[in-house]
Amino acid sequence: MALRNRPVRREKPLPDAEIHSEGFRHTREARRSALVEDYVELIADLIEDGNEARQVDIAARLGVAQPTVAKMLTRLCADGLVSRKPYRGVFLTEAGRKVAEESRIRHQTVEAFLRSLGVSAETARIDAEGIEHHVSAETLDAFRRAMTAAR
Repeated sequence: MALRNRPVRREKPLPDAEIHSEGFRHTREARRSALVEDYVELIADLIEDGNEARQVDIAARLGVAQPTVAKMLTRLCADGLVSRKPYRGVFLTEAGRKVAEESRIRHQTVEAFLRSLGVSAETARIDAEGIEHHVSAETLDAFRRAMTAAR
């Protein structure tokens, strides 16, 4: 109980400001790209399931309002990641498919790693949804090596 009242001390001194700021820059960039990645990955999933990726379905699965989806789809079109057809769904461009695939691979790797640690399937799925956008290629490789070594 006494530990709660004490501040937690850093183990090491603060790094150089340039080095320190790199982590914050990376996090800001990951936040900006997370939403885009979530949308294109979901659109890919809906199409893969044999359905069209309709605005109403995207809104329902992301738990947001349709106007929110409409605004993001406009952005994704401008970014060259999706195309829209009147009275039809949303389709991924080649660039959109690439972003979706990269995001899916990161998600699957993180989720598998969490499961290998004993995290429940549901919690691993939910946690991977956030972690996948922030994890580096180096860390993903370490996750894969750890899972391979554990077999």
